[in-house]
Amino acid sequence: MNSSGSAERCDLAPQAIRAALARYSLFDEDAAIDVERLTVREFGDVPLSEAYWDTNFARTVGSIQRAKAGGDGVVLLGGDNGITRAGVFGLGVPLERCGILTFDAHHDLRDLNRGLTNGNPIRALLRDGVPGSQIVQIGIQPFANSAAYADVAREAGISVATVDEVYAAGIQTLVARALAYLSENADVIYVDLDVDVLDRAFAPACSGSRPGGLQPWMLRQAAHLCGQHERVRIMDIVEVDPTKDIADVTCLAAASFLLAFASGMLKRGAK
Repeated sequence: MNSSGSAERCDLAPQAIRAALARYSLFDEDAAIDVERLTVREFGDVPLSEAYWDTNFARTVGSIQRAKAGGDGVVLLGGDNGITRAGVFGLGVPLERCGILTFDAHHDLRDLNRGLTNGNPIRALLRDGVPGSQIVQIGIQPFANSAAYADVAREAGISVATVDEVYAAGIQTLVARALAYLSENADVIYVDLDVDVLDRAFAPACSGSRPGGLQPWMLRQAAHLCGQHERVRIMDIVEVDPTKDIADVTCLAAASFLLAFASGMLKRGAK
């Protein structure tokens, strides 16, 4: 999907990420896990028209719920960040029992008065009924958000860890802390992985990426931890426009995050 109203072609990302997967092996040497052991089902694309928010929302949620049925986890390949709202509804539980963990340079709290876009899924979910206290955002960058939206995050009770705080405390520490916190307050957790949280050098295909962001190895570790956590049911990977990529660096990074999540899933329940 592309709900930004711009010339972005994030709708081309699913196939590009699938192609990038073919360039990897399935063995995670760090975790000593062969992801080939995981049973995976591919559900294909869900093409969405420009009238997505008016006519296709229920169909999209239904597609996500069908993918989730009978499985331990789902990965949604966006598309842009507008898919996150449908993904959270796809969890199939009351919104007040949902937890959301975002990896993003942005708060995604833009005003709703111009409709639903890739810039306001979190604002929309607050309106829908997700408690702000059950939202954690990691990787927020300086000079990427207005003061007004930072105020919205603070007033809503959203927990925010900036990119500098990630470098200071460590990605594993912050992700583990976020997952533990959300588990105390929510029955299921949705992970929104906006690839523009990466440093611009690693994400030229993301229009929102800027110098000073996270590094791919950090998001691999984060995705692995999320995959390992039993309350994480859905993770999306969004905001990649393959037409703007350089040497496939962004698509390869996105594919590695999917593999890391899968590797984590094979450790669920391990002592």
